Amino acid sequence: MEHILFLTGHLAKPSLERVLAGIEGAPFTWETRDLGLQVAGLMTADMIRRRLALPLTGTGAPGDGPRRVDRILVPGRCRGDLDALAAHFGVPVQRGPEEVKDLPPFFDRAARPIALDDYRVAIFAEIVDAPRLDVPAILARAARLRADGADVIDLGCLPQTPFAHLEDSVQALKAQGFAVSVDSLDTQELLRGGRAGADYLLSLTPDTLWVAQEVAATPVLIGRSPADEASLFEAVEQMQREGRAFLADPILEPIPFGLTASIVRYHRLRERFPQAPIMMGIGNLTELTEADTSGINALLLGMCAELDVAAVLTTQVSPHARRAVREADWARRIMHAARGHAQLPKGLSDALMTVHARRPFLDTSEEIQATAEQVRDANFRVQVSGAGLHVYNRDGMRLGRDPFELWPQLGLEGDAAHAFYMGVELARAQIAHQLGKRYAQDQPLDWGCATEGR
Repeated sequence: MEHILFLTGHLAKPSLERVLAGIEGAPFTWETRDLGLQVAGLMTADMIRRRLALPLTGTGAPGDGPRRVDRILVPGRCRGDLDALAAHFGVPVQRGPEEVKDLPPFFDRAARPIALDDYRVAIFAEIVDAPRLDVPAILARAARLRADGADVIDLGCLPQTPFAHLEDSVQALKAQGFAVSVDSLDTQELLRGGRAGADYLLSLTPDTLWVAQEVAATPVLIGRSPADEASLFEAVEQMQREGRAFLADPILEPIPFGLTASIVRYHRLRERFPQAPIMMGIGNLTELTEADTSGINALLLGMCAELDVAAVLTTQVSPHARRAVREADWARRIMHAARGHAQLPKGLSDALMTVHARRPFLDTSEEIQATAEQVRDANFRVQVSGAGLHVYNRDGMRLGRDPFELWPQLGLEGDAAHAFYMGVELARAQIAHQLGKRYAQDQPLDWGCATEGR
């Protein structure tokens, strides 16, 4: 059985050992080693190399004598080159989770890792005001959308608004490697876009399907009206007879103007044409519902996974939907993995948990109090439990729900730098407590894929 050495600090050691002892059926033996520092999160690779002596052996079971260490686990916030440490000690060195109480699920995931590299749903990201932007602005917008996960850049044409540079826009995007679609109710604009090299044309009814005969672009088919399923089926059957590529879109309606009926239409389309590639325009939900779009995208991309939808069309117009493409990218990966591995979409990624955390408060008030009783220095520690904000040092514990309630108890009126620092930390802690998010001192709050770099 693998023997793992857990490196820690003085304050975290008792909690670490309690958590490790509580992992039932662990496929490893373990021991902890205090490297002689108070806060485990301040550990660095250089410090480990200096303080952990060779030859590297573990204590083993009582009476068994020393045994070989097979792996070293360091705190999740440990900085430095772990590969160099592994070469130095001759065993793998791995970062664990940032919080001790996340160790049980950490080992569960480590045993069965699921990559989120694959997906099946293509994302069409619409630039809704393309006629009002010049070509450089369109290219800049397209680059940001592609960085967020877009596969196709959709040029949205506007009614009664000239788009004189439509051809130039299509060709400039194609020259930079973008797949391009043109979205218009004007058949002449669709023809112009197709002749300029657009890959897709949105959206053709049976009455305008002749446009597809004039250009090589793949048409996106819709009915004469959203409720007219027969006309959509007619267009699909015509494309199938001609052996032409297409996407079929029954049109997702907004709440409360037919959403449920439109979902049923998607289901009927899939039943009628089991192999037909389907598009779902999800912007009617994300843009027109004042709710956090991460959850909406999770739900809709989950439906797409069940219906085997080939593509979604989304927009980022309303400020509350400004991360819609990035959220859709995460959602399609998570739902593809969940379906492929026949499991619920839980424990795969917290990228869509932008507002709340699944386990926000890791420690109880009693556990925080037990840690506080070990502190012998004047530095303030801040932790959050369901009871509120805990601030403690050698002088005792302060507990409250509002930074203004705690401030008079800190005695920092004459220390501007320390007061500023504590103000920032208490504000973060208050937000975490109010929303139910994970808080860790000296770390920014985790907003999932709602922030850059996720």
